[in-house]
Amino acid sequence: MHPALSVIIFTTASGTGYGLLLLLILLNINGYLPASRGLGIAGFGISLTLITVGLLASTFHLGHPERAWRALSQWRSSWLSREGVVAVATYPVALMFAIGWIFLGNTSGIWGLSGFAAVLLAGLTVACTGMIYASLKTIPQWNTSLTPINYLALALTGGAVWLMALTQLFGLGGNLPALLSVILLPLAWALKQSYWTLIDKVPSQHTIGSATGLGALGEVTLLEPPHTEPNFVQKEMGFKVARRHAAKLRKTAVVLAFILPLAFTVGVLLTGGLLATLLALLAALSLVAGLLTERWLFFAEATHVSMLYYGNKG
Repeated sequence: MHPALSVIIFTTASGTGYGLLLLLILLNINGYLPASRGLGIAGFGISLTLITVGLLASTFHLGHPERAWRALSQWRSSWLSREGVVAVATYPVALMFAIGWIFLGNTSGIWGLSGFAAVLLAGLTVACTGMIYASLKTIPQWNTSLTPINYLALALTGGAVWLMALTQLFGLGGNLPALLSVILLPLAWALKQSYWTLIDKVPSQHTIGSATGLGALGEVTLLEPPHTEPNFVQKEMGFKVARRHAAKLRKTAVVLAFILPLAFTVGVLLTGGLLATLLALLAALSLVAGLLTERWLFFAEATHVSMLYYGNKG
């Protein structure tokens, strides 16, 4: 698939934003995070900005962005619509909890209930985003249970690393965000590696025989391609990235998104003061670069089954 910039920004920014929002609220409600007003302003400001930027970026991928609101009406059958509904519902409860934290210094009672609702809705939104792609049977690389799992894992990992950076910036102490990052980074790495192994080794169930309905007659081959010149379908649905380039980009994604952030996070745990803050920021920035690379590959390595009609072997 053609890796559109708008969708890359959408899935990366909103995923990290929801992960940060979820952990920020959950740890505070359970007393593991100081109710610092500065942390609240920065945390909610960054997470809600990332979420909003991501959701707005997604509308630019539509032919008519001004009609995006109509997608919300199809929630019974569309994961895209469900994502939109849950994403919109997350805002009021998240803002309500933020008001209790920042302006009232109270995150219990009704404020705490709104926080739990925000945590649930944030997680559901990321899951729905993953299901948008996992539900597409016409794209074998996405149509796997590992797709939504990876979206959730990467969102939580991004949230943990950014929360670590924020707590270090505000000098709040405590190693819980860093410890969470140390746990989540290898887990997300392992899940991503499992996904790559799956799409590399598991053969596609689709063939030119099944696509044409002639498979029962024996091996089916193309006599000639449908077009003499490349067309829009081939450009958008059959975007190709050379195997050697994909291998290099996978290694780059692993280094930037997992190895370097993990090394920097261990440094945070072993040091303190300004050095720890610097290492935490480097971990967050490296993770962003790695996730952008990973997400570009997620789209670039996926091929629509319509490419069977253009000579793709499946």
